[in-house]
Amino acid sequence: MPNASSANSSAHQIQNRSVAVLAYDGLCLFEFGVCCEIFGLKRPEMGGDWYSFAVACLEPGRPYRASNGVTVAVDGGIDLLENAGTILIPGWSGVSDPVPEDLVEVLRRAHEKGARLLTICSGVFVLAACGLLNGHKVTTHWRYFDALSDQYPDLITVPNVLYTDNGQILTSAGSAAGIDLCLHLIRRDFGPAAANSVAKRLVVPPHREGGQAQFVDHSVPPPSEASRLSPLFEQIRTNLADTHTIKSLAAKAGMSERTFLRRFESATGTTPARWLTGLRVQKAKDLLEESLLSIDQIAEQTGFGTAATLRHHFREILGTAPTTYRRLFQSTSFQA
Repeated sequence: MPNASSANSSAHQIQNRSVAVLAYDGLCLFEFGVCCEIFGLKRPEMGGDWYSFAVACLEPGRPYRASNGVTVAVDGGIDLLENAGTILIPGWSGVSDPVPEDLVEVLRRAHEKGARLLTICSGVFVLAACGLLNGHKVTTHWRYFDALSDQYPDLITVPNVLYTDNGQILTSAGSAAGIDLCLHLIRRDFGPAAANSVAKRLVVPPHREGGQAQFVDHSVPPPSEASRLSPLFEQIRTNLADTHTIKSLAAKAGMSERTFLRRFESATGTTPARWLTGLRVQKAKDLLEESLLSIDQIAEQTGFGTAATLRHHFREILGTAPTTYRRLFQSTSFQA
């Protein structure tokens, strides 16, 4: 599951909608492309309040060379970074490469002014060099986790999540986890319907369960395993209110309980109970944002059964109460 207990700013109340993505020599092109695709495209279906977008750098007037040799033109320099409401750092040229002092100063000033700083993959090393991550939960690609912990032992590093959200500081795991984090930010800013719309256009799920451990040893489950578990995953998602036990799930998958548990963890990186709980909490979040259902009704529809059980798991995973979450993130169309 993502680690997103934060949400210091409530949805639909973003004051500065300008987004600037940092360009640098050795630019990580995939991560940069994620930022451009999600925030840089015109989206008239979102109305007039969508983000403005620019590519920024320290030295405008020259192209920047990406890691594969492609050159990237920029829109402007330091002023774009200092005036942005959100700054995206799409990776970094190398986990041991120094961060220019000019960039450190710019990011510190932007942070002091309230800008949100979002990193993808190795981009977390930039903010670590700025001294902005102390006291925050952060993550990065599993390949860089030891390097991050060794170079910055005072950080609170979280290994098995797709992203972390500390309100003003957001970090993601490997490259594709940047998509998850960017969609999460859209969800924070505009609600689940907007995030779902962007995800649909990208042809990706609006939310992925589990952490990055599921991608470390086996990036793709064996075909026979996928063919058995994928329909089961979909069946669980559409029937969250039902009672699901290891015995019943194993039977539906056509496996013994021991085999089912082994293959489930291999495919998801977690246990069936934790996966199902995360799925139910995610559904509860959707209903809190986009419905007027009571907490008791949401508990029933998501399979928690009682409001007390829902509150327990909601707080355990997200660090806040359902009622508090609803107050912060409920869509304006459902607010009085």
